[in-house]
Amino acid sequence: MTSALLALIAVIVAGFILRAPIGFSMIVSGVAYLAVKGHDVGLVADQILNGLYNSYVLLAVPLFILAANLMNAGTVSDRLFDFCRILVGRLPGGLAQVDILVSVIFSGMSGSAIADAAGPGLVSIKQMLKKPEYSPGFAGAVVVASATIGPIIPPSIPLVIYGLVSGASVGALFLGGVLPGLLMAVVLMIATHIIATRRNMPRDEPVPLSEWPNILFRGALPLSLPVVLLTGIYTGIFTPTEAAAVAALHALILACIVYRALSWRQFFDVILESTRSSAVITMIIAGAYMMNYAFTAEGVPQMLAAWVFDMHLGKVGFLLLSNLLFLALGCFMDIAVILLVFVPILLPIAKMLGIDLVHFGVVVVLNMMIGLIHPPFGMLLFVTNALTGIPIKDMMKEGWLFLVMLLILLLTVTLVPEIILWLPKSMGYVTQ
Repeated sequence: MTSALLALIAVIVAGFILRAPIGFSMIVSGVAYLAVKGHDVGLVADQILNGLYNSYVLLAVPLFILAANLMNAGTVSDRLFDFCRILVGRLPGGLAQVDILVSVIFSGMSGSAIADAAGPGLVSIKQMLKKPEYSPGFAGAVVVASATIGPIIPPSIPLVIYGLVSGASVGALFLGGVLPGLLMAVVLMIATHIIATRRNMPRDEPVPLSEWPNILFRGALPLSLPVVLLTGIYTGIFTPTEAAAVAALHALILACIVYRALSWRQFFDVILESTRSSAVITMIIAGAYMMNYAFTAEGVPQMLAAWVFDMHLGKVGFLLLSNLLFLALGCFMDIAVILLVFVPILLPIAKMLGIDLVHFGVVVVLNMMIGLIHPPFGMLLFVTNALTGIPIKDMMKEGWLFLVMLLILLLTVTLVPEIILWLPKSMGYVTQ
């Protein structure tokens, strides 16, 4: 390891310790690398600007963030909750089952786990805590577990970022996430059924038939978005990036015109929050371009590839090792940082071993979603704690079965690529 690379690592570790913004720390570490290397520090601006302005796919990220924030502010969560109560509310542990189904539907609009937990998740927790059979820990555990579905079912912000760094088709990645996302819902519903039956949790109260038409109509409009997005992408009407603009426009029309749920002040707050979130991600991406330049210049991907080759791991061994790595990183680091810094290092090895990039991408993102709820530092645990006050230890205690079920599913999709690749292949995707 050269002194320049050591300087880069030392600066970014210092940034973590001092709790500096991660994007800022990454950029400063790049400057330190160039300074020790004796190169022109102007290369920082060159790498960042070339990376940001040459990436058409990157435009999708702020637009999907805007769509998610509009949906959360536009009472969509409440409408979806009522809609799903009709469908699964009569199952054991009905309100928990409703939350999982709401997460499936909302994931087709937002692409963000945190948006899911902060929107539909809060609605679900408030409803569950009205009944004594649902403990706060269980309510929080269900919400954080179901929120992980958000970035797997399209649209997905992490899959867009993965497509940016890997060159894989974003459309194929979106399709590849559909079946695993639905299976996540199935295994979480099974776990909920087991817990609810064991604890004799109540079924939800039946909804009068006279209210069905109004509830179904109110909930059906948001359901059209994922259908429009996937149909538009695979008929060539618009690209995945343009689909993000369609999603934002769809959410804007629903929230402001159809539901009339946003005042001008609320709309301004949504724009401000979306801008802030987009700026944070853009700063991280900018820093990642600089770090990737340093790693490439130092030959880190090639050295790692040679190490893996010497170990004779093969496809399965490499994927299992990658799972362990990303599960661990997902507990401690921001998803965007992992995708932009660590994934490019492993991509040459995946290509060398003949692993399909769509399969690898969905597996990587699923790993990081599980990391969001994995103790000790799962980010969704902290977000839900901050929003509801439910102790993290209570959610961890109640959520172990959900975590086990998701880990079993992760192992399954890792070993059986067709679960991910079947739908993209059926739509004309050719495996790489």
